[in-house]
Amino acid sequence: MVDLKAQYCSWLCASGAALLVASQGQAQEPASVPPASDDRFATFMPYENRIQHRIDYSIWTSALSNFVISMGPPLRKKPFNPPSVIGTRRQIGHNSIYRLDGSMVAFSFMNDEVRESFTEYRRDLESVADTLDIQSIPRNEQLAYWLNLHNVAMVEQIAKNWPVRQPHEIEIGGVPLDEAKFITVEGVALSPRDIRERIVYPNWKNPKVIYGFWRGEIGGPAMQRQAFDGRQVGDQLDRAAREFMNSRRGTEKRGSTLHVSRFFEEAAPFYFRNFEADLRRHLADYVEGEVLEMLEKTSAVEASLRERDIADLAGGARDNGFFSGGRISRGVAILLAQRRAKLDYVDRKGLRQGQVIFSNIDLPGDPPNKGEVE
Repeated sequence: MVDLKAQYCSWLCASGAALLVASQGQAQEPASVPPASDDRFATFMPYENRIQHRIDYSIWTSALSNFVISMGPPLRKKPFNPPSVIGTRRQIGHNSIYRLDGSMVAFSFMNDEVRESFTEYRRDLESVADTLDIQSIPRNEQLAYWLNLHNVAMVEQIAKNWPVRQPHEIEIGGVPLDEAKFITVEGVALSPRDIRERIVYPNWKNPKVIYGFWRGEIGGPAMQRQAFDGRQVGDQLDRAAREFMNSRRGTEKRGSTLHVSRFFEEAAPFYFRNFEADLRRHLADYVEGEVLEMLEKTSAVEASLRERDIADLAGGARDNGFFSGGRISRGVAILLAQRRAKLDYVDRKGLRQGQVIFSNIDLPGDPPNKGEVE
């Protein structure tokens, strides 16, 4: 097993969480500025005329590739029950039926230095807005910025409060994590929920943006192993959407009812006002195989699926028993063994595990906003 803790320090601690802003042309005062408003969130409305700046998130990508573990493609099968400790009835590690879906974050391998580096990187992202009007850069660059800032902030706070079984129990100054305004951009105090519901959802029409927001829960959209990048954010969101909707945490059939994640209900005021009809059209763009049949053979839709357990390798709990020279707890070892069994099954069945995506290829005559997420 690779010493993950040492790797974390190598990419974050040594880097000082530096952030590069790449420029293509000089910054200019935007020709079209959003109208004045008493609503402080209106300042983040994207400008019509934009300058070609790009923010580089390579440090965050390096981090994600080290501490995020993909659990493989959705199989819609119930995983084997993990073995209990001999002589006890205590469950070790995860017991969620979704534990082999999406991805897991290795919070148990993080030390204080790494946790402090997340705070430093989050502040670096905030400071970008002090020198660059985020709303003046290309829309995809803006979207990538908000997705990454939201997810960095969530990782930071969950890491600080680990071990915790359910992220929604975390409070900052007595305020629930999702509502706490610990993020500051252009002088505006923001909560994770503000970023989603006051900035991104009102300004982006395509509902696939909801799959870019990581909530720390097994039942939500998975954390990706690459930072969102303005040059390919549309493709990244498509892949995240496809994985989530085709997994059991996104959709289930019970009788004649299609049960869906409660995250769809949360986004309904912005994207699914006629909930069942709008959601069915959205699902039809991404579901396949068994889930497509479920969509066609159900007559009602109910938002009922929710799993609040933490998307963490160790299940959000310390374990005093260790394997492999003291680096891997029993709970982590059990989950990784189940993951290995799942991937072996995928190999035996010849199921598709990934995709080759060609993005950021410009052809003669392509518009400057090619691939822009509406």
